[in-house]
Formats: sequence, structure tokens, C-alpha cells
Amino acid sequence: MNDNAELAGEQGLQTDTLDELTAAVNYRNVLVGLSLPWLGEHAVEIGSGNGDYASSWAENGQRLTVTEALESRLSILRERFDDDPLIDVEEMWLPSDKEAAYSAAIAYNVLEHIEDDVAALASMRRLVRVGGHVVVIVPAFEIGMSEFDRKIGHFRRYRTSLVADRMRAAGLEPVSVRYINFVGLLMWVVLVRVLRQPPRNSAALRLYDRLVVPLVAKLESKVKFPFGQSVFAVGQRLAD
Repeated sequence: MNDNAELAGEQGLQTDTLDELTAAVNYRNVLVGLSLPWLGEHAVEIGSGNGDYASSWAENGQRLTVTEALESRLSILRERFDDDPLIDVEEMWLPSDKEAAYSAAIAYNVLEHIEDDVAALASMRRLVRVGGHVVVIVPAFEIGMSEFDRKIGHFRRYRTSLVADRMRAAGLEPVSVRYINFVGLLMWVVLVRVLRQPPRNSAALRLYDRLVVPLVAKLESKVKFPFGQSVFAVGQRLAD
């Protein structure tokens, strides 16, 4: 196991970015809603960060185990969820040999930080029972690869076809793979790649989250766009 796999990039910058994006409540709720139908009775989240997604899943009644590799983030998670009966906290690295029987494994914006993403997906497969799901979100399109991406440890950006291929290589059957947040990709290219402005909690971000995100989510629930800021993918563990 490569104990440094999940730690690529500047950890302080990653943590700061997580804190800055806490204000994007509508966007987080959209991503939470996308995964809920696939999670089952007890899911495990890989790379839970500051626990914002976990908190939202729990508000929807989802039983969850949250995990992190860094002790500093584990401490935040333990303190935040100490009295929450729906959430357990564990240390976990990817890739890992750990086996379990969760109903689903989730990793939001994690795989791009791991050099061997097939091994990471295979690890997630081992965490779920037969018939369970692996749910991931990863950044999309190399045109969005910026200096900021590299600083926070992104090895790559994805197309839907690449995510599906990686899932199959890890022993998963892709059941839903699509792009999300088509407006977000355009904004990322302009603001982060061209203008080199890192994501931050600003009036513009909050306005985008309040006005644009709900409209984009409504459109994407009806139309499958050929591009987006991220790929949302679900794979299933079939019988061995």
C-alpha cells in the first residue's frame, strides 16, 4: 500500500479550499442528492474532509462511516460527529487491502489525487458487498487543468469514457456515468485556469450558488450535456 497516495498536493491549500467552499450550500445539496439513491442502509465515505457532505447525508437519514487519512482532519471529524448516532469516524487510506460489506462507498473529488486510481477503485470495491455501489465525483476535461489543480495534487482530469474504463479495470460495472455542472466548467477555465483565481468564499460564489446552481441542476435533470465541470459516476460490484 502506498501510504502517501491520498496525500498528493499541498494539504494546507486543500484544507483552505474545503473551508472556502463550505458556503456553496446549494451545490453541495445537489451533489448529496445525486448520490442518495445509490447509498443503501450504511455507506462509507472516502476522504470526508471537513464533513460537510456527511452532515448533509445524515440530515437525510443516511447511516454513514466517514474516513480520512490525515490526523488533523480526523480530529475535525471526530469532534464534529462525536454525538451523531448516524455517523462513525475511521482512519483510512487508498489504496487499501481492507475488506468490508458496506452498502456503498463514496469518494467525492478524491480519485484525481491518487496516482493509481484503478487500485483505489478496486479498494473501494472491496469495501462494498456484492450488489453494492461505488459512487465517485471527479473533475472533468483536461482543458480545466490549472496551476491550482496541480498545487492541490491533481494527477489528472477525466472524461466519462475514462471513468467507465477505470471502473471496469477495477472490477466494477458502470451503471451511471455522466457530466455535471456544465456552466461550472466554463467558469473554472476562465477564473481558475486563465485568470489564476483559486476558488474562494466570495459574494460572486454565493450569488452563483444561489441563482445559477438550482437552474443548472434542473436543466441537467432533463438534459444530458456533453461536458461539465465534473463526472458523476456509479459502479456496481457484481458477483466475483
